[in-house]
Amino acid sequence: MANRYPSATSESRPVQWLLIAICLAFMALFLVLPLYAVFSEALRQGLGAFFSSLQSPDAQSAIRLTLTVAVIAVPLNVVFGICAAWAIAKYEFKGKALLITLIDLPFSISPVIAGLVYVLLFGAGSFLGPWLKSYGIEVLFAVPGIVLATIFVTFPFVARELIPLMQDQGTGDEEAALSLGASGWQTFMRVTLPNIRWGLLYGVLLCNARAMGEFGAVAVVSGKIRGQTTTMPLQVEMLYNEYNATAAFALASLLALLALVTLVLKSLLEWRFSDELAATNGGH
Repeated sequence: MANRYPSATSESRPVQWLLIAICLAFMALFLVLPLYAVFSEALRQGLGAFFSSLQSPDAQSAIRLTLTVAVIAVPLNVVFGICAAWAIAKYEFKGKALLITLIDLPFSISPVIAGLVYVLLFGAGSFLGPWLKSYGIEVLFAVPGIVLATIFVTFPFVARELIPLMQDQGTGDEEAALSLGASGWQTFMRVTLPNIRWGLLYGVLLCNARAMGEFGAVAVVSGKIRGQTTTMPLQVEMLYNEYNATAAFALASLLALLALVTLVLKSLLEWRFSDELAATNGGH
């Protein structure tokens, strides 16, 4: 008996071309044109002005701080993400659903609110702020506050990539390794880590991209001290508000380039990871 319901690819040729045209127009309007505007404005006064803007002391300080924060936040989130994914995927315990909800919390609240939370915790009117300051430890309007805010808004990315992957893989490989005499550390390094490496790299890329591009939470806790606590996104805003469009768009184009590189690497890893996952599923 013939199938009475049309398949998803049975639309007429004009309908298919219309759908493709709508997708391309949407991408051109909301992706290609903004990128073109950023790079064209950055290069409007020539390559000399472009590189001169990037070599200014404030721009160099913003670039160094952004990279420093990413270098600190991303590895910490990798450790947390692996531990959280291991616990959730490999063990059954009370409160697992609550833990998953807490991991998703930064996705559901505004980054500005996250920054305000750290102001309440470490501000002048809190208990922790004056106590830490008495020991010479500055959190707000300093690098530690920026790192804490960045960690908060980025810590779900690695865990959220690894949890479904490790749940799908189950515990059979680890149990087999342990039954053959492997220690817990050997099992992790030689069995678990190779099985999750592509998902882990995928999560690291997403985490790093968000860490370098975070604005809201960092803007609240940094104090925007020029040359000291301004990351690249904050420096772009300050330059634009000062009508220094060339310098603002030059730094913005650098962020855009980092984002494009991240997207390319993400696509490559996604393709590579999808192949391995398909092969694994096909073997079961």
